[in-house]
Amino acid sequence: MKLEQKDWKKLQIPLAILGVVVLVVVVCIVLAQQYKTDQEQALFTQQNQLNAARQRYQSSGLEKEIITEFLPQYQALINKGFVGEERRIEWVESLRVQHKNHKLFGITYSIKQQEKYTPAFATNLGSFALNRSTMQFELDMLHEGDLLQLTEFLSNANAAAMILRDCEITRLNEGGVLSAQLIANLHAKCELDWLTLREPAAIQAIVEPSS
Repeated sequence: MKLEQKDWKKLQIPLAILGVVVLVVVVCIVLAQQYKTDQEQALFTQQNQLNAARQRYQSSGLEKEIITEFLPQYQALINKGFVGEERRIEWVESLRVQHKNHKLFGITYSIKQQEKYTPAFATNLGSFALNRSTMQFELDMLHEGDLLQLTEFLSNANAAAMILRDCEITRLNEGGVLSAQLIANLHAKCELDWLTLREPAAIQAIVEPSS
């Protein structure tokens, strides 16, 4: 059957409608496929977020159990000054007490700004941050025992960890002159680190109410 020109004219409108319908169907299929892909991606993302939240919840529960179990010991470290803010006033007061009680020669000192510290012996501190405050001090001594006495006193009087980094001792009186009046024979110039452990915010929230 051969279509004539007049037949084609009659079919123009139906063919145009058919073309529009086909186009609409194709667009709907593409949009539906894209919507399905977006929904699958959104579902995948939500599942990952849910799994991550579940792991955080389980982890926080375990951490809280551990903290609760060791809270008394941990609180003791806070009270002693090893965990938390540095206690410069207490360190300086210890020097003054030592100078007064043992009648040492004059002591001069300075404390540098606190900084983060990563020593070789502390390889895994978790979310804690170890800081150090370097103290430099100088003093005249009658003998080496004065320095040993001073460092032992500082170590025992303060719970914050202390590391004696360096000490340089020079002799003031080569001949060790004896006199009725005590005079300094040695001069010491030393550096030591006061170590403090800063706690994560999550632990602070648990500990602070009971402190």
